[in-house]
Amino acid sequence: MHILIEGEYYPAKQLEELFEDPKFYKLNGLEGSITSVGYYHSFSKNTLVFMLPKVFMEDGHQTVFGCNTTELKDLIKNESVKHKTEYNWVRQLSVYFYNSLLEYRKRYNQNIILHNTETFELNTNLGDKEYSFLDLLLSFVNFYKKNKQQILFKHIDFISSQARKPKWEKTIRKSLPMMVNGKTPIYTEISNRKKVINTEEELLTYFFSILNHLNKSNDLNLKIDKSFRIIEGGAFDRLCENGLSKLRKIKYKYFSDTLRRMFVLCEMYFSIYDRSNVKRKREDYLSVSNYNLVFEDMVDKLFSDDEREYQVDGVTIENLKHNDDGKIIDHIYDHQSLVDTSNIFYIGDSKYYKSGSQAGKVSKYKQFTYAKNVIQFNIDLLNRDGEQKLKPLRYRDELTEGYNISPNFFIYGYISNIEDYEDDSVKRYGDVVDSFHFKDRLFDRDTLFVHQYKINFLYVLKAYTHANSNEIKNFRDKTRGKFRKHFIDYFNDENACKFEFYESLLPEGDHKDFVEKNFRQLNGKCFRTVDNRLLLAKHNVDNSLSDLLLNFKKMGKLV
Repeated sequence: MHILIEGEYYPAKQLEELFEDPKFYKLNGLEGSITSVGYYHSFSKNTLVFMLPKVFMEDGHQTVFGCNTTELKDLIKNESVKHKTEYNWVRQLSVYFYNSLLEYRKRYNQNIILHNTETFELNTNLGDKEYSFLDLLLSFVNFYKKNKQQILFKHIDFISSQARKPKWEKTIRKSLPMMVNGKTPIYTEISNRKKVINTEEELLTYFFSILNHLNKSNDLNLKIDKSFRIIEGGAFDRLCENGLSKLRKIKYKYFSDTLRRMFVLCEMYFSIYDRSNVKRKREDYLSVSNYNLVFEDMVDKLFSDDEREYQVDGVTIENLKHNDDGKIIDHIYDHQSLVDTSNIFYIGDSKYYKSGSQAGKVSKYKQFTYAKNVIQFNIDLLNRDGEQKLKPLRYRDELTEGYNISPNFFIYGYISNIEDYEDDSVKRYGDVVDSFHFKDRLFDRDTLFVHQYKINFLYVLKAYTHANSNEIKNFRDKTRGKFRKHFIDYFNDENACKFEFYESLLPEGDHKDFVEKNFRQLNGKCFRTVDNRLLLAKHNVDNSLSDLLLNFKKMGKLV
């Protein structure tokens, strides 16, 4: 098994030894950089390669889990990771990673939520119902682990049956006994009067010969009982070439479900090397050239993978994700507003970087554009269908013409412990990013804030294929509540956001006259909630509201 990292450089000669052709890397002189993320196996070269995402690389340090790129190159050169205990994580990671690619292919083919309009390249020579070499390898290993006791019992039972009607003269002449206590001979090989070909034992030989070959060539560390007869070396190579014909001779001779499944596995393996099969593959692979789309879909399945219709007739998540200007939002879901009990859309963007990196100016600008597009979408619906039709979603207050606060976030993948797949915490990361036209107008459609978070990439990877619907729902509820709390904590911190919140003391019936009379001073600073409270957000450098504050009381903390 070989581990390569997306975007990293490796000697061209080593890459040529691993791959049948160079479509997975780009040559630059005597080195080549990995351009794909995925799985690759060559039958002729007997190589199994995983091209892992660049998120495994620590930004600025050129290391992967404490191992620098030079050591990784040596790791590739030495052909395996079996000699270093610190790389025991590779096998488990390989399974989760491969399963995530299969899940993405399935969701890409079936789910309209995925970004069909973006440039996408899923490279594979596997049909929807075909299996890869890794599928077969994992099937052999899982079958053996689940059935090894039952298989061993059948083998012992067969060996024991050979002692019936023994021909002792030939046994003594042809074999050497073991001496117990220096005087008692024990014969382990007994000649029988009647020879019967046991097809079950023949099948066990084929199965364990294949398993032994997979074990040694892929460093699986399986312990196989030595009592099984195993074919190795050149004899095994010849068995692979004529294994199908041998299997056909013993077909339909099994009544046990376990042996039937064992037969099918052997048949699948030998079919790979069948010379009569004109469609025999030299390689199998499953890879993507833009893994950011896979990461985006993994996160989206956790955060906002929800096709239900929203409160406006005919409006689905698809309408909200795909903007009219061609931009596509990564994640969007509705959750409680920061200032009242109405709902508002939370808009997120997955950032696929090396661990430790943060979004640049372009990404931040795009995120503000996404938010403005969603706001405009809802305002168009408001103008078309009216406020009652939009409830409980609420963006603009008709009285004050103020806009509800629209939460935005970036989400990064990171890895701190290569063996930790259970940490589902989402942690704050970096500073809050803001954008405004008037810095003292909080309730203005151009005033936007983006929080930044990081999530354990390994948890996302495992949950993508293993988490059930209840686990995902619990994660969503917990994380969405946490995001809202972080935004509220930010606005409650005067040193961070520089706003103070006030609530009107005037009777509800006087709100309209008050707002209309002082509209110029209150524009973008005032917002009426769904329970008809009139709120004022005062920036700490705004001195124009002194007289108006006599009609307000300072609020406690937002909740």
